[in-house]
Amino acid sequence: MSHFVSLAVYHISVHFWAFARRERQAIMILDIRPLLRGEVKSIAIDYMLTPEPVYGVCFDGDAHVEGAVKDNSGYMRLKLKTTLTYHGECARCLTEVGGVFEIDFERTVVNEGVLTEAQLEDNVDEYVIIKDGMLDIDEQLKEEVLLGFPTKILCSEDCPGLCPKCGKPLRDGDCGCPKKEIDPRLAVLATLLDKNDDNK
Repeated sequence: MSHFVSLAVYHISVHFWAFARRERQAIMILDIRPLLRGEVKSIAIDYMLTPEPVYGVCFDGDAHVEGAVKDNSGYMRLKLKTTLTYHGECARCLTEVGGVFEIDFERTVVNEGVLTEAQLEDNVDEYVIIKDGMLDIDEQLKEEVLLGFPTKILCSEDCPGLCPKCGKPLRDGDCGCPKKEIDPRLAVLATLLDKNDDNK
């Protein structure tokens, strides 16, 4: 049976709650009720998020999420930065590369029922919804990371890739392979001409 576990992340009297691990992943739920009651003006956010897998990429651990949700005279705004380290192969030269991926996540926070279904569908990237005083942002964050992550990893933007003939990384210098492709229809003729020259 699922139960709440305090993560000891406090802002005045406010703290996070996380469900016990479900399907090997922790789900983060933010108790937003003190903000709704006007007891605090902001809630600090700092936790680790398990990202969705990306083909051909290995994440070195969970993503670090930090930021805050703030109330400004009834207008609540969520601002987060997600940081994730990764490694994989360059899409052009297959060299092992690694890096740090960062993405900002900003949304207006509203109570359930304030917006119609049509409004939510038209502005899906603008809002996060409070349900029963709780804010669950994990799924939207995971989707944001997945959509924002590069479709291909490069060791450098100007990576020339591999030689199509010998497979040597071209960034290491000239491999010596001929640059011009010979039309296979002319290759036979060139062979015959070479033989004629040899017979003279």
